Amino acid sequence: MAGNSAPEPASQTRVLTTMPKSILITGCSSGIGKYCATKLHEAGWQVFATARKPEDINALASLGIQSHYLDYEDNKSIEETFAKVMETTGSRLDALFNNGAYAQAGAVEDVPTDALRKQFEANFFGWHSLTRLAIPVMRKQGLGRLVHCSSILGLFPLRWRGAYVASKYAIEGLISTQRLELRGSGIHVSLIEPGPIVSRISANAIPHFEQNIDLENSVHRKLYRNYADKMKDDGGPNSFRLGPDAVYSKLIHALEAKRPRAHYPVTFPTHFMLAARRILPQRFIDRLLVS
Repeated sequence: MAGNSAPEPASQTRVLTTMPKSILITGCSSGIGKYCATKLHEAGWQVFATARKPEDINALASLGIQSHYLDYEDNKSIEETFAKVMETTGSRLDALFNNGAYAQAGAVEDVPTDALRKQFEANFFGWHSLTRLAIPVMRKQGLGRLVHCSSILGLFPLRWRGAYVASKYAIEGLISTQRLELRGSGIHVSLIEPGPIVSRISANAIPHFEQNIDLENSVHRKLYRNYADKMKDDGGPNSFRLGPDAVYSKLIHALEAKRPRAHYPVTFPTHFMLAARRILPQRFIDRLLVS
């Protein structure tokens, strides 16, 4: 009859499939990165997790997560890994979570300038290089989420952590500016700002501390001995130090909310210090920071 058409043969019937959202996460050897990569993989995301050590890459792969080598201090590894991700996804990327970082401990006067440069290569310049690769892809899509794991130390200084503090302050400034520049592009930009989180960042800082700081000839040598002992024990969760799940809950909101927030403070110390800054003069804030 006119107006009726025969159904398409099964071989020609269109099959509509929904591709899982894709995300590239750095620094997934342990702590926040590994936890978030695992949980997002379980939630159905197409996760690309990066690490530097082969054993960590293999451990992620054993969980069924696509894992790659990426070292923020090695721009070639950034470009090669991003190219592999694009090849896998067909040149699409829904989200980037910049998370990998390390902490160079030591008083500002004791940190060699070359060590400070390396801190910025890993915690700042590498992030910028990877983000610059992701933005054109997201612009072409008309959407994307850029999430950066900053720190309470990107908001407040802490003694003996000047190099790390400087790198996080720099991230806060750069990414806050980029958020304004990307307004209206469909690309949302968020900063997660955790306080104490169960991780290996303090323990992993020990080799850099011992290699780059002249412990015996520093005027701070007595304080350094106690500080080094504290770094060896990251500790477990408590009322002040939360597990990586606390960061994951903020990451999910930043990735999936219609209107993600610009800033996600995490842990009581972060919220407390932000509140204190609004009502206390700087000299009292300084007393809190050195207590």
